[in-house]
Amino acid sequence: MSLNSGFARFLDSRTDRLHFAAHSHHPWPDVSYAAHQLAWDDAARLMDDKWGHVFGTVVPRTQQRIADVLGLDGGHTIAFAPNTHELVVRLFSCFEPPVRVLSTGSEFHSFTRQSRRWEEEGLAIVDRVPTEPFETFPDRFTAEARSGAHDIIYLSHVFFDSGFVVPAIDRIVASVSEERAFVVIDGYHSFMALPVDLGAVQDRAFFLAGGYKYAMSGEGACFMHCPPGHGPRPVNTGWYASFGLLEQGIDAEVPYGSDGSRFAGATFDPSGIYRMDAVLGWLESEGLGPGEIHQHVKGLQSLFLDSVEPLPGRLIPSHGLDRGNFLTFESGLAGKHYRQLHDQGVVTDYRGDRLRIGFGIYHNEDDVRRLAEIVTSLDPA
Repeated sequence: MSLNSGFARFLDSRTDRLHFAAHSHHPWPDVSYAAHQLAWDDAARLMDDKWGHVFGTVVPRTQQRIADVLGLDGGHTIAFAPNTHELVVRLFSCFEPPVRVLSTGSEFHSFTRQSRRWEEEGLAIVDRVPTEPFETFPDRFTAEARSGAHDIIYLSHVFFDSGFVVPAIDRIVASVSEERAFVVIDGYHSFMALPVDLGAVQDRAFFLAGGYKYAMSGEGACFMHCPPGHGPRPVNTGWYASFGLLEQGIDAEVPYGSDGSRFAGATFDPSGIYRMDAVLGWLESEGLGPGEIHQHVKGLQSLFLDSVEPLPGRLIPSHGLDRGNFLTFESGLAGKHYRQLHDQGVVTDYRGDRLRIGFGIYHNEDDVRRLAEIVTSLDPA
């Protein structure tokens, strides 16, 4: 399976380029081009009535598509934002500082930077569980989550610096004994990359993701599933959190929606949601879900690993552990290898001493063989 013909606008713009950084910046399918234009056309056609159409048609349809992917009962629990950082700050505002946070040593920079800054100001107390050794991580994290000592339990489903897939997410969520605590799953590297079923924990866990990576929708289209009853009145709030009550004004207590909209912000560019709606609809029409996408990627990963000798570093996590849709190689040459690949028209990326190579449905076996030949030729010193 390869749907590279559906990415012609991106891929044909540089036919000499091999893009293997789907985990970082995924190409956009061609259907997103028409969707982006549609957002403009709707703005011109509807003008002042645009937001009624956005919130009455585009947003509910996209919410339902997301809910179908995640196994949710409905899309009403989904809140949108331009980025996940905005949603995290809104979650944090539901608690009085200092907020007690349990997290890991492998969260993405936006959460790591913000949580460390909160610590500097005395606004948060953060316990971070090391992710390695991976084999024992679930038990170690579960033991901490069970302690009842935290307001927010925040962890990635797939770690950005390794691709390790945290197993038994349901068990970790169920282990949180403090009822008022928020359990937050960062799913940016799992949404549309591998099957995710939140059905069993939808009433207990928040789930964050967005369009920039495997949802293939670009910037400005992030979302959060908000379990009912958790955080009914975030202090950090915008006027869209009570959009349906706008004409009534504010007489006494600031009103909020009872669904996911309670975590909404203020005015945003809706074109990203148009793109996400189009992309998810396109995949549905092709009969492709995260399961099919992940199986395709796993086949390409195996072909790559079998075709390269020596590998450009130590494979993390090792064989036998589940990983997401990118491969991570640890070595002191990660930066050098990244630059060598870039000079030969191969787009990857690296974080510290870890080279990351990502795969997607726009790749086929010929692409991987070409990549393997180039990687094999890298300077080993």
